[in-house]
Amino acid sequence: MNASFEHRLSKNFDGLSDKLRQAGEYVAAHPVDTATRSLRAVAHESGLAPATFSRLARAIGYQSFEDLREAMREKIGQRVNSFAERAERLQNAHEAGESGFFEAHVGACQNNLQTLLRDMDQDLLERAVDHLQAARNVLLLGALGSTGVVEYLAYMAHFCTGNWSMASRMGASLGAGLADLDARDALIVVTKPPFSTRSIEAAQMAAGQGAYVVVITDSHGCPALRHASAGFVVPTDSPHFYSSYVTTMVLVEAMIGIMVSRAGPAVHQRIARVEESSRRLGEVWDG
Repeated sequence: MNASFEHRLSKNFDGLSDKLRQAGEYVAAHPVDTATRSLRAVAHESGLAPATFSRLARAIGYQSFEDLREAMREKIGQRVNSFAERAERLQNAHEAGESGFFEAHVGACQNNLQTLLRDMDQDLLERAVDHLQAARNVLLLGALGSTGVVEYLAYMAHFCTGNWSMASRMGASLGAGLADLDARDALIVVTKPPFSTRSIEAAQMAAGQGAYVVVITDSHGCPALRHASAGFVVPTDSPHFYSSYVTTMVLVEAMIGIMVSRAGPAVHQRIARVEESSRRLGEVWDG
């Protein structure tokens, strides 16, 4: 079996120059960035020259930096495979006669909500809502498991405002959605491990264009957080094979609730018009 990056680095560490050690420590601390971003971007973020990372790769036994990047991609892939491992543990527990998954899962979600309430920076939340409410346009982006949460957020927002929209939905170009963002606009990104490359790059692009970027994740290691104007890390612990989205749902519901509560009569009137339109179109049961 091929030696891991960490094993190669530790084995050769004493013989590396200071610059190569710095590069190795950066890669070890930022495997997702190394795997998903260009060499030029990695070098810029680390403050080191691109050639330093190429020399590091050869010094610890890789043929090129691209081979080192591939090792980081495999490492991220193993994290994804842990979902399968957790599912196997659930099945083994069932076969062993263990029960109580429902209680354990609900209990974990309750603990997550208590942690969210205790640790939430409510001043930051209020400021984020202020920016979203004042934005010319708000673009919403979620991928993989986060897609449904963002669609739900868009559904809620459309009741009270007409300037929130999904990015890259139904085949629409993500690049086209991001192209016109500037300091008058905002982007909300929801991403959980395994992080979507598109979400990370979109956060970086929007921030570079001056947009207000809100990132919701469950890991302080999320690469998109470095581009966030407001970053929220929510707890997602659960005995489930997949991360729980309960606290994420509560947070996005709270954002919309705060926005509506301070919006004034115009929003109340819009919601009434949306409800009336839905009834006239027969979209809802009105028996």
